[in-house]
Amino acid sequence: MQGSSTSGARRTLLRRGFFVFSILATGLSTLPAFAASDDNGPKVKTVEGSVRGFTKDGVNIFLGIPYAAPPVGKLRWMPPQPVKKWKGALDATKYANTCPQVTELGAFAGPSSITEDCLYLNVFTSGKGKKKKPVIVWIHGGGNVDGESNDYDGSKLATGGPNGTPTVVVTINYRMGLFGFLSESHLNAEGHPWGNYGIMDSQAALRWVQRNIAAFGGDPTNVTLGGQSAGAIDTSANLISPISAGLFHRAITQSSPIPNAFFAPAATALTAGNNFAAAAGCSNAKCLRKLSAERILQLQGTPNANGPYVAGPMVDGTIVPMPPETAWTTGAYNHMPILGGTTKDELTFSLAIAEYFSGPPQVALTPEQYQARNSATVLGQYPLSNYGNNPTLAQTRVNSDPFKCNGYRVLTQQAKTNKGYPVYGYDFTYQKAPFYFPQMPNTYDATGHFQALAFHTADIQFVFPSWHGGNLGVNLDQTTGQPRELQGAEVTLSDQLVAAWTNFAKTGNPNKSGNSPWPKFKADSPTLFKQDIPNGLETGAEFVANYKCDFWAAQ
Repeated sequence: MQGSSTSGARRTLLRRGFFVFSILATGLSTLPAFAASDDNGPKVKTVEGSVRGFTKDGVNIFLGIPYAAPPVGKLRWMPPQPVKKWKGALDATKYANTCPQVTELGAFAGPSSITEDCLYLNVFTSGKGKKKKPVIVWIHGGGNVDGESNDYDGSKLATGGPNGTPTVVVTINYRMGLFGFLSESHLNAEGHPWGNYGIMDSQAALRWVQRNIAAFGGDPTNVTLGGQSAGAIDTSANLISPISAGLFHRAITQSSPIPNAFFAPAATALTAGNNFAAAAGCSNAKCLRKLSAERILQLQGTPNANGPYVAGPMVDGTIVPMPPETAWTTGAYNHMPILGGTTKDELTFSLAIAEYFSGPPQVALTPEQYQARNSATVLGQYPLSNYGNNPTLAQTRVNSDPFKCNGYRVLTQQAKTNKGYPVYGYDFTYQKAPFYFPQMPNTYDATGHFQALAFHTADIQFVFPSWHGGNLGVNLDQTTGQPRELQGAEVTLSDQLVAAWTNFAKTGNPNKSGNSPWPKFKADSPTLFKQDIPNGLETGAEFVANYKCDFWAAQ
């Protein structure tokens, strides 16, 4: 988007993680009730050493497997290095450390962490059948500043659910914030790839998959890389990166297909990184590597906001050689089947975070605030009277619509240049899924409380059952405010999405074969799959009208 200062501020907010949400995490106290390990648990021999996990409900689970050396000391702000081999069987029955983080986006992530020894992954596999299974590697969200793999139970994806395809699921932790994304003159001069250390971590995890996944029943020649929010950003970085060529073969970008706004230009990232070094009192790389993790996080941000030194993923010229939309429009990316989309009400998520930190007592967005934060042009398109004089509902559309239209534009670009490989688009429009923030007030709403609707991250729990954000997240019914998980027809919707994701992993087609019920997204006649109860279809013309894409394209 271009135009008003309001639009510019929104782009900065989104790119730095408010959305980008990509936004997830959890603490050990919130983990699924996995069984304890014993010496009879499933044992697998990897190139680096043997690992022993456990079995739950027919799924073999291996947690906390190191895929790279701890990035500590001299290895901080270095490309990931090989992990040392070990003797005996590694106990793989507990999640490993969470990467350093401070900004938790309300109830989305947490607890905070200062532990840099965090490059670990987890494997979920049914262990059934002799034929190698498709592999799904999942990158958690969290704005590339927070989150962790711990709350992503890959068991349902591993079985395929009642209607899908069995897979081997890998979830990863990776460096984030200033630890994962830092361009600084002295570090950059050392002669190694720089800046996008978190992206390099995901590439190291993909190389681990190539070395080892066959031992878990997976097919290294059929790997799907996917993620939500920040995970979608990092998946897109790997689509663009020539270094990732051949490491994966399908891509899922869940909230959202990624435009330029989520990658900082090299000059912007370098300025932020040099300013960080100056604030830390460092004039060389040795000083930077001697900083405590606590000091780095102190400069990185606070629990409710990133500081000025956080650039996030960047166009460094090597790992990410060009801006995303240059790649999508020219065809200069790794071609493969691509599936992506957004939720209907993406940025109720950012409004929930703002209200979460507004109290106590918590206070919803007011009419005066709505009028003040939006330009006259935007207010003309989104008058409060169209939304029952509810500022939160109106601001949800003002924030969400351009985000969704940007994702739609990217799908169109990819459909034109993907060299014959299919592109699939969706719109998740179900508005009653459990929400993991506490129920908050909104006196301008007829219900008296904040409505999350089809919020950013709402769809995660349909693919990873019982996902609930961070250690303080509890899934609540949006109407009653009481705890619950998916139920009734929601479980059916989950079955459908798991089938679509796993079928796509196997064949590059969410239907497994054919063009129904989910049609290909074609640039000249686009149709999106509406994920709802019941499912449906949405033409490109309907999408553009529903979310005012023509208006936003002109801003």
